[in-house]
Amino acid sequence: MANRLNGKIAIITGAASGVGRADALLFAREGARVVLTDINEEAGRVVAREIGDDALFVRHDIASETGWDDVFGATEKRFGIPNVLVNNAAVLIPGDIENCTLDVWQRTLRINAEGYFLGCRAAVRAMKEAGGSIVNMSSVAALGGLGVFCAYAASKGAVTAMTRSIAAHCKQQNYRIRCNTIHPDGIFTPMTAPYFGDAEATRIALEQGIDPQGRMALPEDIADLVLFLASDESRFINGSEYRIDNGNLIMGVA
Repeated sequence: MANRLNGKIAIITGAASGVGRADALLFAREGARVVLTDINEEAGRVVAREIGDDALFVRHDIASETGWDDVFGATEKRFGIPNVLVNNAAVLIPGDIENCTLDVWQRTLRINAEGYFLGCRAAVRAMKEAGGSIVNMSSVAALGGLGVFCAYAASKGAVTAMTRSIAAHCKQQNYRIRCNTIHPDGIFTPMTAPYFGDAEATRIALEQGIDPQGRMALPEDIADLVLFLASDESRFINGSEYRIDNGNLIMGVA
């Protein structure tokens, strides 16, 4: 199929690299007009230029309430009212319960949880007349725990629970807005590459094929699922949680 997002207007956070970049490129190929947001202005503008006239870059801190007002205002001015929001931007800072500092905890929750709350609130307010789809990036850490990333797991757990509440609210209010979460195990991106001794070898191995024992996916593997949840093909899917982890959670791999 082609043009699966024809006529859609999508906002994608964290779109300068990794999964957000893969989402933006795929959405544009499928017919969407895309607003890319990120704090990395230089890289974000490069991706927007790669897409062309159907893309707009906005520098954006997702934890800023006024920043979200600016993003939605710029989107409506350039393209119209958006009908897709992909909450993708996040931080990943290591720290188990004994060693995680209060500063790391607060920063992680402010960006990963409060930032998503602000985005979802803005999206529901904008989309409630015409409808739309919200896709929130969570993690298997929200479902099974991840000892070394205490704050990160907590933030993604908050996103998962909030997503269910948003889906329920929109259904109760008779809004045609769907809200779902995606739960990857690991994704090979610039954010995670420092945790690999030989990042380039890892990337090459992932591009060559799927290891049945592997835990890492490429950004494009995630983008395919984001595309489905953003499209009308998933019109009856709401409040759902999609693991994309090569079966590791059910095998008890932690």
